[in-house]
Amino acid sequence: MSSDGPDLQGLLGKVVEQARSVQGRVEEMQQRVREMTVEGSAGGGIIKVTATGAGRVKKIRIDPVAVDPRDIEMLEDLLVAGVNDSLRRAQELVESEIGTATSGIDLGPLSSILGGGGGS
Repeated sequence: MSSDGPDLQGLLGKVVEQARSVQGRVEEMQQRVREMTVEGSAGGGIIKVTATGAGRVKKIRIDPVAVDPRDIEMLEDLLVAGVNDSLRRAQELVESEIGTATSGIDLGPLSSILGGGGGS
């Protein structure tokens, strides 16, 4: 390879090193997120649902005003809305943490080839 051309082997080594670094950060982030919790709600807080970043519902709190034996359907709808809200928040948490884990990666000249991602 001539000294006039790009050092592809050096560039590839840098990319591999950064990929390993990102992989390590993502694995750490995944473990942290699994243990984090978010709270979703419905009916102005009548139903509150706590979920983990892993998408598991851990707790459901129901305000007694929501319990009307004549309108179980409304309670069911509120529960579905609360669970969906907590799972949406858990997904947002995961996306935010992934962004944090992969921020600041500088691919140098390769970033323009890959679409301009590069550092922050």
